[in-house]
Amino acid sequence: MSNPIQLIVHGAAGRMGRRVVALAADDANFQLTAAIDHQSNPLMGQDAGLLAGVAATGVALRADWPEAAQAVIDFSLPSAVDACLQESLKRKFPLVVATTGLSDTQKAVLEEASKLIPICWAPSMSMAVNLTMKLTQQITETLKGVAGGLDVEIIERHHRFKADAPSGTALRFGELIAEKMDGDVKHVQGREGETGERSRHEIGYHAVRVGDNPGEHTIVFGMMGERIELNVAASNRDCYASGALAAARWLQGKPNGLYSMFDVLGLS
Repeated sequence: MSNPIQLIVHGAAGRMGRRVVALAADDANFQLTAAIDHQSNPLMGQDAGLLAGVAATGVALRADWPEAAQAVIDFSLPSAVDACLQESLKRKFPLVVATTGLSDTQKAVLEEASKLIPICWAPSMSMAVNLTMKLTQQITETLKGVAGGLDVEIIERHHRFKADAPSGTALRFGELIAEKMDGDVKHVQGREGETGERSRHEIGYHAVRVGDNPGEHTIVFGMMGERIELNVAASNRDCYASGALAAARWLQGKPNGLYSMFDVLGLS
């Protein structure tokens, strides 16, 4: 086996960062090089493994960046992504951006930065979610001209602590579906009052926030007389962490460019 990948986890004190640290500690393909978080975090200096609920790694939570690494996984906040990107650019580190809720401006900056380093970004790192996204494209392509019309609704459920709605994953489902539909598509977030008859080129989004739900998406394709529902649900956060680690492995040796989980899974 080749030498393990020297890994930096950015946002290592957060819920997802801790899961990446925990899974990386149990994966011989990785060696945790640095666990980074904001310098104001009161947990600074504590062992990243112990924070993640696994054995001590000998790597303390820190704010400064090492000069050597082979991959960075960012699971932080939109407000922290820009600094992570700049540090990765400075050192030419391949970067996996798993943080959700990025603005259009941030996405454009990522695309520009990918000319200098390889970057993998996706609204969801879940392999099951990305496979379901591919299925939604195939269904839309096949049924978009069905007699009576095709109605598409997206229902997403997440934990009560999630700050953005609809989820970035739900919006990405909608983007992929819209690409396969003919004509301009109207994106509608929820409905209230006298909305009138549903238009033929409309995608509806509905956000549910309950308990500790780590993420669930249902895509409804409605036709006259029948319907198709695709449901993909996480039972814990490890699917996102393992997907990010798979992306970090896949990026090794790749040329500069902006990649997605479709590329990682061979679905492009």
